[in-house]
Amino acid sequence: MKKKYTYLLMVIPAFVIFFTFHTYPALQGIFYSFTDYKGYGNWDFVGFKNYLNVFQDDRALSAYGFTFQFAITATILVNIISLLVALGLNANIKFRKTLRATYFLPFILSVLIVGYIFKFMFTHLLPDFGKALGIEFLSSNILGNPDLAWIGIVLLAVWQSAAFNTLLYLAGLSTIENELYEAADIDGAGSWKKFWKITFPLIAPFFTINMVVAMKNFLMAFDQIVALTGGGPGQATESISLLIYRGGFEGGEFAYQSANAVVYFIVIVVISLIQLRVLERREVK
Repeated sequence: MKKKYTYLLMVIPAFVIFFTFHTYPALQGIFYSFTDYKGYGNWDFVGFKNYLNVFQDDRALSAYGFTFQFAITATILVNIISLLVALGLNANIKFRKTLRATYFLPFILSVLIVGYIFKFMFTHLLPDFGKALGIEFLSSNILGNPDLAWIGIVLLAVWQSAAFNTLLYLAGLSTIENELYEAADIDGAGSWKKFWKITFPLIAPFFTINMVVAMKNFLMAFDQIVALTGGGPGQATESISLLIYRGGFEGGEFAYQSANAVVYFIVIVVISLIQLRVLERREVK
């Protein structure tokens, strides 16, 4: 009985806090998505009207397109880079522990602060550098170009997120026994064959985690965009999260953007489940 009461004393406060600040607001948002509530004043029920309007809204569809483009590109790049870095850090090199700590620093820095630093680089440092060297591509601010601004956001997101993914890959690499590589050396296997036949299959569960978590985080991109472009130029880099925030809290579209948020939540869940199903099959192979 004493253990039972101790368990309840630990669980109930956590449950109350979680329900109050997470579950209740989520349920409230779902409720208002079926109304015409503007965030203030009176409201009436409108049924599924808000949900139907989401699929007819060109601005929302454009935001979905940008978000998917950004998330897919960043997810692929961050996993390639972090895996390569992890393989390098896992090798027998000098100052390995120091380098691991150094590579993890970007992850603990504030996204907004890093974003403003990158904005200064893209706006002033790189253009001045490009003009001095006569490099035309670097001579202009890519954040002011509607076709190239998303690349700057990808670079920032990948640079900061690679640290966490690298840490997970390092954890996976540490579970592989050296005897397997020694046996492969005896059989005359090359570096690529050892990676494809030994390393990658054994770290496949970590690859699955990294892919799912990275995609989910990039689909919810907000801070990086606010710091670098604010959704501009125009609406070229406006993500779904930013659109929901602006429309719901600044544009008097609380109910409509609540419906948009529900749709987006379902999209993220479906994508994550598909990723898990496909990648877990790869683990079995």
